[in-house]
Amino acid sequence: MKIARRNDLSLRLLEIFGTLMLHRTTVAAAEELGISQPSVSTAIKQLEGQLGFALFQREKQRMMPTGAAFSLFQEVEPLFEQLRCVETRARDLRGGAVGKLRLMATPPLGHSVVPRALSEFLGARPAVTVQYDVRRMEHVIGSVAAGAVELGLCLGLDTDPGVAVEVMRTDRMVALMPEDHPLAELAVVRPQDMANHRLVGLDRESRLGHAVQNAFNLTRVPYAPRVEVRYCHTAAVLAQAIHGVAVVDRYTASFLPNMALASRPFDPPIALPACLVTRRGRPLTGIAAGFRETVLEALTG
Repeated sequence: MKIARRNDLSLRLLEIFGTLMLHRTTVAAAEELGISQPSVSTAIKQLEGQLGFALFQREKQRMMPTGAAFSLFQEVEPLFEQLRCVETRARDLRGGAVGKLRLMATPPLGHSVVPRALSEFLGARPAVTVQYDVRRMEHVIGSVAAGAVELGLCLGLDTDPGVAVEVMRTDRMVALMPEDHPLAELAVVRPQDMANHRLVGLDRESRLGHAVQNAFNLTRVPYAPRVEVRYCHTAAVLAQAIHGVAVVDRYTASFLPNMALASRPFDPPIALPACLVTRRGRPLTGIAAGFRETVLEALTG
């Protein structure tokens, strides 16, 4: 038969005892603990009652420990040190200073804003590690909904029944072309301006590709890409390679290194929200909340 064991000693009473051992006056111990002097005296009497022996003798204003008190203090002092470590760890977890962040993003944000945000975030948190992947939107949404990642970052998502969506910033899509392309001379690029140029289009089955096709339909201009691709980054690379034009998000346009490309506003405007995706009914951890603030600054800065 297994006998259940119960520990009747209160950690709070032992904490008060340890503090009094260090300060030797109930006044100083009370100030250290943030409680009243009578509360310290009451706690010591309660602990002595549980132990069955005296811990202190009063001499003038000081509390002089008995031999038993010194013996008990030697036993519990390591426990106090462990508790201090636990408190420090808890504060770090609450503030997002330690732990692991699981993160996933769609390519436009995943190759532009997120790396910059991660650089700043990790620089201030040397004890944090990150599991990061760049995938298509349906994978991001599914991973967040299943709890495989804590945060997802997507473009072009307003709402979804399976996850919570926070719109962090909304921009319009832009036309992207080589700097020496004839369309680079325009202040605004419209579908009719692209009619006689090589258009690199986005996959019409994707959200962004569908939005671009609708913009062409709205102006009664045939949507006839010479090349059709899945990702905005690929569209930008090909626009340079074939001296063509593409309609992409502003993040792809702004963060492409070593490419002599010009971007112009595209009209009719295509609003493109940058969104944070989280699991419904699940509060953010301290780490996830900290990264949310960092990426929000990167998006709006």
